[in-house]
Amino acid sequence: MIHTIILPVVTGLALFLFGMKLMETSLQMWAGPRLQLWLERFTRTPVRGLVTGTVLTAALQSSTAITVIAIGLVSAGVLTFPRTLGVILGSNIGTCLTTELIGLSLGGIGVPILIVCASIWMASWLAGPLPSLAAQRQESASPAAGREWLRSVRFGSLAGAGFALVLLGIEIMQTIGPALQSRGLFAWFVQEAQQSLLWGIIAGAAVTALVHSSAAVIGMAMGLAAIQGIPVELGIAITIGANVGTCVTALIAGMSSSRAGRYVAWSHILLNVGGAILFYPFIHQLVSVSAMLADDASAQIARSQTIFNVACSLLALPFCYLKVWKRLEFRS
Repeated sequence: MIHTIILPVVTGLALFLFGMKLMETSLQMWAGPRLQLWLERFTRTPVRGLVTGTVLTAALQSSTAITVIAIGLVSAGVLTFPRTLGVILGSNIGTCLTTELIGLSLGGIGVPILIVCASIWMASWLAGPLPSLAAQRQESASPAAGREWLRSVRFGSLAGAGFALVLLGIEIMQTIGPALQSRGLFAWFVQEAQQSLLWGIIAGAAVTALVHSSAAVIGMAMGLAAIQGIPVELGIAITIGANVGTCVTALIAGMSSSRAGRYVAWSHILLNVGGAILFYPFIHQLVSVSAMLADDASAQIARSQTIFNVACSLLALPFCYLKVWKRLEFRS
C-alpha cells in the first residue's frame, strides 16, 4: 500500500502543489505593483470588477491569491467593499482556466515543457540582472526600464515550469488507479457515494480545506475519473465540494482583517456554499450537459467546473447592484 498508493499520492500531490505555488508566485512577481493599480482602476462597477477578477485570476492561476489581495486592499482602505464584489465573482470564473488546461490531458508533454522552460530561465540569466522597481516606475524609456522584457521572460518561464510540474504531479497520481480499485475501503466509498453524492461533496470540501488548493483536489478527481477509478458523477461532486473547501483560506485571511475585509471573505464563502447548495440537486443534469460538451471523463469534470462557476457568478451578479452594500461600506 505504501509503494502503490501512499508514495505516488504524496509525490504527485507535492509536485502539483509546488508547481501551483511556483506558477502563482512567478506570475505575482511579474505583475508586482500593477495588481493594485489594475484593481483600483477597473473595479468601479460590478461588471468591470467581474471582468477584472476573471482576467487577473486566469493570469495568476489562483483565485485564493486574488481574494486575499482584495481583503488586504479593503482592510487598507484602498478599495471599498462594494467594489470587491465583482472581483470575487470573477475570481471564481478565472480559476476555471486551470482545470480546463488539466482537462486537455497534456501529461505526456509535461517533461518537454519543463525542459524548455528551465532552459529559457537559465538562458535569461545570461542577459543580466532584472531591472529595479524604481526603474520600472520611470516613465522615460531608460535602458533599465527597457529591460522589462527580461522580467517577463524570466518569470514567464518559471510559470511555465510550474505548469509542467502540475501536469507531472497529476500523471504520477493517476498511477494509483489499479491499487485503489483493489481496496475494499475505496470501493465502499465509491458505492456509498453513488447512493448519495453528498459524500463526494464532503470529501472534496474536507481535503481541499486541508491542502488549501481546490485545483489539486479537482486535479486528483479528474485523474481518477480518467482511469475509471471513480464515476464522473462522483468527480463532479468532489469538484463542487472543492469549491466549498477553498473558502477556508479566505476565512482565515478575513479573521485577522478589518470588518470590511471580513465582509469580502464572507461574500466569497456565501458565493461558493450557496452555489453548492443550488447545484447539488442537479448534479445528474450537470453530468448530462458536460457529457454533451466533452467525451473524455476528465474533460467532462473540467466542463462541469466551468459551468458551475460561471453560472454561480452570473446568477449572483445582479445582487451586487443592491443598495444595501453601500450602507455596509459606511459601517465598515
